[in-house]
Amino acid sequence: MAIITEEPESEPQQQPRKPKTKAKRPSSPPTHGGNSNNSNSNNNPFSFWFYFTLSVSLLTLVFVFTSSLSPRDPKAWFLTLPASLRHHYSNGRTIKVQTHPNETPIQVFTFQEGSTSSENIVIVHGQGLSSYSYRQLAKSLTAKGVHVTAVDLPGHGFSDKSVEVSMEGVDGILGRFQYVYSEIQEKGVFWAFDQMVETGQIPYEEIQARMSKRKVREPVDLGPQEMGKVLEEVIDSMGLAPVHLVLHDSALGLCADFVSQRAELVRSVTLIDAASYGAFPLWVLEVPVVREVVLGVSFVYAKVVGLCCSKRVGVADSDALRLLLKERDGRRAVVNVGKRVNSSFDLAEWSEGLKAMPMQVLWSAGWSHEWSQEGDRVANALPQASFVTHSGGRWAQEDAAVEIADKISQFVLSLPKSVRKVEEESIPEHIQKMLDEAKNSGHDHHHHHSHGHGHDHHDEL
Repeated sequence: MAIITEEPESEPQQQPRKPKTKAKRPSSPPTHGGNSNNSNSNNNPFSFWFYFTLSVSLLTLVFVFTSSLSPRDPKAWFLTLPASLRHHYSNGRTIKVQTHPNETPIQVFTFQEGSTSSENIVIVHGQGLSSYSYRQLAKSLTAKGVHVTAVDLPGHGFSDKSVEVSMEGVDGILGRFQYVYSEIQEKGVFWAFDQMVETGQIPYEEIQARMSKRKVREPVDLGPQEMGKVLEEVIDSMGLAPVHLVLHDSALGLCADFVSQRAELVRSVTLIDAASYGAFPLWVLEVPVVREVVLGVSFVYAKVVGLCCSKRVGVADSDALRLLLKERDGRRAVVNVGKRVNSSFDLAEWSEGLKAMPMQVLWSAGWSHEWSQEGDRVANALPQASFVTHSGGRWAQEDAAVEIADKISQFVLSLPKSVRKVEEESIPEHIQKMLDEAKNSGHDHHHHHSHGHGHDHHDEL
C-alpha cells in the first residue's frame, strides 16, 4: 500500500512541471504562425491589385489634368462637333466688328436665308442660344418670301467667345499661378523643358519679360451698348437697313438701347417671349459641380431645358447647344453677358419714344400661369403693339417654328414695303489723296507738255 500511495504523490509533483514544458511549446507555434501570416500577406494577390489600381488611377488623374492644361486645337474641336453644327457653320459667314477703337476686332458669325431683294428680317437670339436654334424658323420665313439673317452675338455660338487683352505685371501668388496656367494653356506643359534642352538654361529672363507685359484671352464681357454696336456694324456691313428686328428672350434687354438710338435702321420690332431675364437659368452655369454636371451630361442638360425653356426640344438639338456652351469659354462668356443684360429699364418708358415703330408681341399661351401674367404686363406696357399668342414654349423657335414664322411673315408683309437707302461707298482718305496727287501731277505734266510743243512750233515758224 505504501508503494501505491507514493506513486500518486510523485505524479502531482510532476504535473506542475508538465505545464511549464507545455508552456514553452505554445511559444514556438505563435512564432511559426506569425511567419506563415507574413508569407501569406506577401503572397496575397488582393494587396497587389489594390496598389496597382491605385497607381493606375493616380496616373490617369495626372494625365487628364495635364491634357486639360494643354491647348486644344480649334480645328480639332470643330471636327468633334455633330454634322448638323458643322453644316450650319459652313453655310454662314463671319464679320469683323470693332466694339472699341483700341481693341482687337471680334469675329461675329451670321447665317442668312432667302433672297436679298425682299424684306430683311434680323433675328437676335436669347440667353444661352445661337443662330443654330433658329435655322428651322429661318427656312420657314424664307418660304414666305422674306430674307432672314440670324446673328451669333459675341460669346455665343460660333462668334468669338474670348478677346485678347493686355495685362501688365502679375499680382501675388494667385496671379503668378494664373500666369503659369495661361502659359501652359498656350504653349503646353513641357515648353520650359524643351527650352532647357535647346538652350541649356532655364528661360527665366523671357518668362520675366512676358510676365511684365503680356496679352491674355479673357471671356467676352459685353453689355447693351457694345452689343448695340455689334448689331449696328453687322447691319451696315451687310447692307440690310432698314430691318425688321426679331428679339427673342433676353435679347430685348441687350438691344433695347440700340432700337431707341438707331431707330432709322429699324423698320419694325417683333418680340418673342422677350423679358428682362432669360429662360435658361444662369445659376446652373455658375455653381461649381452643378455646372460640370449640366454641361457634361447631355441628359441633365436636356432636363434643364425641358423644365425652364421648352418641352419639345430634340435630343440632337439640345446636345448641340450644350456642346457650344461647353467649349472655348462659352459658359463663362454666356454668364458674363447674362449679368450685363439691362433688366432695370422701364418697358413702358422705352415704348414712349417708339410710338411710330410698328411692334408685335408673340407670347406663349400655355407655358405657365406666371408666364401668362408676365405677358399681360408686357401687353399693357406696349399698347401700340399687337399681342398674339402661340402654342410653343419660351423657346418657341424650337417647338413651334412654322407657327411663329407665319405670324412674323404676316406682320412684316402687312407693312408698306421698305425703301432701302443706297449710299455710295466712300473712298478711303489715303486713296483719295493719292488720286488727287495723280490728277494734279497729270495736269501739270499736260500743261508743260503743251507749252513745250508751242515753243517748238514758234521756233519752227
